[in-house]
Amino acid sequence: MSRYQGVSHFIGHTPLIRLQRLSELTGSEILGKAEFMNPGGSVKDRAALGIIEAAEAKGELQPGATIIEGTAGNTGIGLTVVGQSKGYRTVIVIPDNQSPEKIQLLRALGAEVIVVPEKPYKDPGNYNKVAQRLAGERGYFWANQFDNTANRQIHYHTTGPEIWEQTEGRVTGFVASVGTGGTLAGTSTYLKERNPQIASVCADPYGAAMWSWFKNNNLETNDGDSFAEGIGQGRVTKNIEGLNVDEAYRIEDQVAFSIIQQLRREEGLFLGLSSGINLAGAVRFARQRGPGQTIVTILCDSGHKYISKLYNPEWVGKSSLKDLPLDSVL
Repeated sequence: MSRYQGVSHFIGHTPLIRLQRLSELTGSEILGKAEFMNPGGSVKDRAALGIIEAAEAKGELQPGATIIEGTAGNTGIGLTVVGQSKGYRTVIVIPDNQSPEKIQLLRALGAEVIVVPEKPYKDPGNYNKVAQRLAGERGYFWANQFDNTANRQIHYHTTGPEIWEQTEGRVTGFVASVGTGGTLAGTSTYLKERNPQIASVCADPYGAAMWSWFKNNNLETNDGDSFAEGIGQGRVTKNIEGLNVDEAYRIEDQVAFSIIQQLRREEGLFLGLSSGINLAGAVRFARQRGPGQTIVTILCDSGHKYISKLYNPEWVGKSSLKDLPLDSVL
């Protein structure tokens, strides 16, 4: 067997980065799993690999097949990177409110990209429903990241064990936002099996329903919106079903934005807003539990996909966001 490996072998095993300022502010170790270092640039590479390998094991993917998915971008990028390394082509259905950088990158990678108007999940024009329909009409394999539990399982088998090993079992809390739910569910399930005292924490942006689900056992949330892409779920997916969390927080975009701007200026990290949502949740949990915690969260992707928005002064100036000092928002 060759000592050298293809691209799929290098998905996962990402480092934990200590967030210096946030750790100092809380008196706890705030650690970010650097998922932007995966080959496709995000945590969704793991889900893509898990879904493809599970489908291959079941005989659902044959050589030369086409994979289709409805995605906010990162899962589509992951499916395209992994898929092409295995000889599959990809068709990606993406809503038109996502950053143009993601659409450009998908096309540059060789995916067929279908851009559709943003619609709620119940609408037949929703990007996920369009992907499902086209899969049936054209005989494509539908990845179905939201309800395909291979997504959850790969985090149980990789992300959870990596965090346990990297912290030498000292982790006291795991914080993640919810897009499909695979990261939070799979990782926290594994960690709680190793130590039931490890807290599972959901960081939810405004406009999403998971905070309401975990806190009030309902999805009746209509409290605003968020600029964060790829997170913010309005239904209980198959990956979320059965998951209980110890805490859930509603996180403001402004707090997340100030965090990622501080990290860019002071710590050399260039991240998307979902990473800021996660880190804001980690800070809230650290302050709630008190000093001495070891809290791990996910640095979902890099800021390169959001240069035209989050890192564009003109766009920011027209938005409700302001580049406020970290101390003034935490």
